[in-house]
Amino acid sequence: MAFDIDKYTTNSTAVAWDDLDFDEFDRNPLPASTLRSLVYMCNVEYHTVCYLRDLLTTPSHKEPEVGAFMTMWNREEFWHGEALAAVLAKHGITVDYDELKANRIKLGWKDRLDPIKQSLLGGLVGMDFVAVHMAWGAANEWSANAAYLRMAEQENHPVLGELLKRIAKQETRHVAFYASQARDRLAASKKARVIARFALRKFWGPVGSTISSAEEVTHVMGRLFGGEEGRKLIRDVDSHIAKLPGMEGLTIIETSLDDRGIPADGPGAHERELISA
Repeated sequence: MAFDIDKYTTNSTAVAWDDLDFDEFDRNPLPASTLRSLVYMCNVEYHTVCYLRDLLTTPSHKEPEVGAFMTMWNREEFWHGEALAAVLAKHGITVDYDELKANRIKLGWKDRLDPIKQSLLGGLVGMDFVAVHMAWGAANEWSANAAYLRMAEQENHPVLGELLKRIAKQETRHVAFYASQARDRLAASKKARVIARFALRKFWGPVGSTISSAEEVTHVMGRLFGGEEGRKLIRDVDSHIAKLPGMEGLTIIETSLDDRGIPADGPGAHERELISA
């Protein structure tokens, strides 16, 4: 079914959390490992504006539907960051958007090169770049959606669980856009299929791996997707990616877990924490 961009832009809203009883976190606080993962997730959501900045230098911004989506996507992701920051604040942890932005600026020439690299790549690939962008975005959003739902299940916290499910619901709409665009554009161009497959196989990494340390990436991925149950979930996500035209057989997420030494059998990191507690 085609994605209705007009309906999406009309109905796009900030994720709601004012109606949730955040005082529950005082009565039932989250464990340290969960808070560490939430900081990672919050950082990712707040950095969406940087990803958008880079993509605005590519052919993607010339596509009206893509441009409209990216505007609303950036807005919704920012509010995801605000919601997660509010949870962290209840635990005495401050994640400030302006501070993150300042830290990004401190990266200096490395950060300033990102939009230049994207622009050059987009110029070399041409309009097929949009298909690659959409396939990459679909992989990111599928994995992000799985991460939020997985944490909601693991924690079984009445307030955190409800908030994460609300965020995941919006992520599901992001998946729908990226995936529908990727299917159509990849199906229409062999060149796009070849480039997208190469890019995903060679360069894709977990969302947040470009802005966080390898240690943090391994912690979060291991906590959410380690062990038998986590691997089942990741294989399901990989199966969705592999159904995109030209992506048959790809296992980019499971491969990324293997590369980081995250165990595929036995209990996951979160389950081991519960056992040892």
